[in-house]
Amino acid sequence: MADLKYYTALIAAKTATTLIKILGKSKATSAPGMLAMKISKDFIHQAAKNNREKIITVTGTNGKTTTTGLLAHIVKTSGKRIIHNTEGANMLTGVATALVQKTKFFQASDYLIFESDEAYLQKLYDFINADYLLVTNLFRDQLDRYGELDITYRKIKEAIDKNDKLTVFINADDPTLENIASKNKKIYFGVNSVEFAYELKDSLAPAENTSCPLCSVPLEYEKRFYAHIGHYVCKCGYKRTQPEYSCDVKVYDSYSELTIHFGGKEASFTVNMPGLYNVYNALGAISAALEIGIDEQTIQKALSSYSSVFGRAEMTTVCGKKTLIQLIKNPVGASEVIRQIQGFEKSKLVVILNDDYADGRDVSWIWDADFEVLQSYGQKIIVSGTRANDAALRLKYAGVNTELITVVDDIETAVSKAAEMTADDETLLILPTYTALLKMQTFLSEMK
Repeated sequence: MADLKYYTALIAAKTATTLIKILGKSKATSAPGMLAMKISKDFIHQAAKNNREKIITVTGTNGKTTTTGLLAHIVKTSGKRIIHNTEGANMLTGVATALVQKTKFFQASDYLIFESDEAYLQKLYDFINADYLLVTNLFRDQLDRYGELDITYRKIKEAIDKNDKLTVFINADDPTLENIASKNKKIYFGVNSVEFAYELKDSLAPAENTSCPLCSVPLEYEKRFYAHIGHYVCKCGYKRTQPEYSCDVKVYDSYSELTIHFGGKEASFTVNMPGLYNVYNALGAISAALEIGIDEQTIQKALSSYSSVFGRAEMTTVCGKKTLIQLIKNPVGASEVIRQIQGFEKSKLVVILNDDYADGRDVSWIWDADFEVLQSYGQKIIVSGTRANDAALRLKYAGVNTELITVVDDIETAVSKAAEMTADDETLLILPTYTALLKMQTFLSEMK
């Protein structure tokens, strides 16, 4: 009976996917999975049985989609057949949809590689026994949905505690993660040193937790890369764990060069994405790939051919203008994206702020983001979205010349106007929140 329900759900959901795409109603990232799980409550578990080798999951506040996308592309490049929730739909319905769309009758997959929303990881582990979990970082995000940081930490820890055979990759530079997997095998990745190829102001992104979890004394930092990410130590003896995979990095305006040290060896990689935050995403993905036995040549081949997920440090063209689209959704992530703008000498900027449910209704986080970096930007800035006026007010109080700020409520009009303002030798920089990004998907293909 279980198999009958599973196959009925699979066929019905595959049919629904086709109809949704024909009708052009959406990209079908969640609805097919919702239908499959309604027909067969155990659909994810049943579908996962059709996998031969490993299940890898990725969670954390920032970088989930990019890290998962990079790792999936590396594994696929190595010749493995994978199933991966490519569009960043990371709740149960998104995972189920990926299984619906990528499962083939009478052909097994080799790897399941899933990004998971932090709050849904425990529910996902009700259906699958993952072999690996990679935790990127922990920052405040959508306080109206998640609550404070300790709640997110507890949700992830409870998920990990379900499976003592789970191997956990941990960002060694995030002190909030040190004790998140007390009973599991842990593999750490972290950055040794950072050099920027352009002048960069210090990050003013808010640190989430800089108190020692053992004695509550404020942590000291030998190196701080941004927010609370860095080489931390406490007088009581609590300190950063030396990572198995560490790297020295040089960050350029649109790419980075990483030299990774592991197991007494050294390997160099070029990552074609901007920003130090993407260095951590790439380092996590590369570390996991090396750990499961993929060689350095295959990894670099995959990095060279990787195309960013829409809106995650994606380079594209809008009205013939070179364009970089980078999602912003919380204070630290936005601060690092804004800080990286300093690497573009010639550019125009669009900031799009929405407050729909998927963005988080509370947009007060923009007051903690380091928009002060834009005081010296000196170029026209268009703000748009349902909370465009809030964004404009934040820029004003950040010290941006108000004569450079233009409010355009309609997102499509704002992007079109910004593209017209952008010279041929400039880069159009677009910083949207999540639902604004989804809105952009509906019209950008017509604005190439």
